Amino acid sequence: MTRARDWALLAVPGVIWGASFVLIAEGLRAIGPDGVTFVRILIGFLTLALFRSAWSRVALRDWPAIALLGAVWFAFPLSMFPHAEEHVSSAVTGMLNGAVPFLTAIVSSALARRLPSKQIMAGLLTGMAGVALIAIPAMKEGRNETASVLLILAACVSYGFALSIARPLQQKYNAIAVIWRAQLVALALTMPRGIAQVAHAHWSPVPLASLVALGALGTAVAFVVMTIAAGRVGPTRASASTFLIPVVALLLGVVVRGDHVPVLAVAGCAVCIGGAILIRLPHAAADRGTALFPPGGSNGMLASRVS
Repeated sequence: MTRARDWALLAVPGVIWGASFVLIAEGLRAIGPDGVTFVRILIGFLTLALFRSAWSRVALRDWPAIALLGAVWFAFPLSMFPHAEEHVSSAVTGMLNGAVPFLTAIVSSALARRLPSKQIMAGLLTGMAGVALIAIPAMKEGRNETASVLLILAACVSYGFALSIARPLQQKYNAIAVIWRAQLVALALTMPRGIAQVAHAHWSPVPLASLVALGALGTAVAFVVMTIAAGRVGPTRASASTFLIPVVALLLGVVVRGDHVPVLAVAGCAVCIGGAILIRLPHAAADRGTALFPPGGSNGMLASRVS
């Protein structure tokens, strides 16, 4: 039976990653979108360096895969979210992040060249219907909003490919060691544009504190907590934490930033969660499915074995 401490371990990453979209929006008040991405990865990388597991050895022959992981897990998707939030709200961005389980399942099935089971297919169709309900009101706002929705969905697809790359690496090494090195690559990739925007930033206490929290918590601590949770309750149960992300993003967007969210989008969020539950059910009994652990606005994943 899952104890109170385990439930807390499951809740913390979902809350952190759900809050990351509000933190991104606050950070954008002081710095450009590429600067937000660079600063959060830098702070996350420095924070993970404090954990002993990050320093575990990784063979040189695996660095090409880690480099690719740094691009598709961190540099690309974490750049898309702040660019999108220049035109759509943090609440909508967070709710659209609920597409990660479905797009990941589609990518995995395509790479494996086999169709998913009927129940998973039902979950996919349900979830994608929910994504459409969230996206349609935003896309009706105009061209910039439509482009932003597409950026968010592109980030979610990137996470799908990242999972396939991360799985064998995290079966071979501990998760934090892989993540830390992937962040180093992402840091190098985002540095040129990021440094330029940092130089022209207009800092104030709230945006600065938001970026520190975004990097230290959303790009570091949440991963560590999730690895602990996966070790205690299994990766599939631990992945249930991701169900909190769109809900937390919605609540904080409305309460903290006063985001206006259409009723249709809220309904879509609920449909997405239902679809995600359908996808997870076939794996829950054996607890051997692939866990989806987003770095939030973040969105990312850890493979089925986390140590």
